[in-house]
Amino acid sequence: MKEFELKYGCNPNQKPAKIYMQDGSELPIEILCGRPGYINFLDAFNSWQLVKELKEALGLPAVTSFKHVSPTSAAVGIPLSDKLKKACFVDDIEGLDDSLLACAYARARGTDRMCSFGDWVALSDVCDVTTALMLKREVSDGIIAPGYEPEALEILKTKRKGNYNIVKIDPNYVPAAQECKQVYGITFEQ
Repeated sequence: MKEFELKYGCNPNQKPAKIYMQDGSELPIEILCGRPGYINFLDAFNSWQLVKELKEALGLPAVTSFKHVSPTSAAVGIPLSDKLKKACFVDDIEGLDDSLLACAYARARGTDRMCSFGDWVALSDVCDVTTALMLKREVSDGIIAPGYEPEALEILKTKRKGNYNIVKIDPNYVPAAQECKQVYGITFEQ
C-alpha cells in the first residue's frame, strides 16, 4: 500500500488527510483492522520507535502506552511479583508468567491506568494470546506490533465492535536518518 486515507487530520474539520512515503515507496505498515486517524498514527509510529529501541538496547520485550502523542508509560518484560500483579490488576490472568510480553504490558498499563485510558499500545514483539486477552478488557484506541499470533489477532478484532485499530509494522523498516515534519507550514528537521 502506497498511501492510506485517514478519517480526518488532527481535527475532524481537516479533510482530506492521508499518510504516504515521500519517495513513493510502499508504507512499512499493514492495517489489519479499523481505520486509524492522524493522531493514532502519530502515537503508533512514536510508540513503535520507543519499543523497538528498548528491545534493541535491553534484549527484552518492551511495551509502551501513548496518548495524544505523549508516552504515558513504558516497560520491559520482567516477571511480576504477586503484589505487583494485584497492584496492576492482572492477578487473575492465567499464563501471565509464561509471557514476558504480557508482563511488559501489565507493567506499562499498570504504571498509570488513568493516563493510559484510551491509549495507543506498541509491542516490540509479536502479540501473543495472553497479551491480547489483557488488552481486550482495557479501553484502548489501537495497537502496533511486528505481528500477531492468529488467535491473538482474532481476539483483538472483537474490540470496539470490530473497529479496533490494529496495525502491523515491518520490523526491518529503517527510516531515513534525517527527519522533516511540517507544522503550520513551518518545517522542522532533525
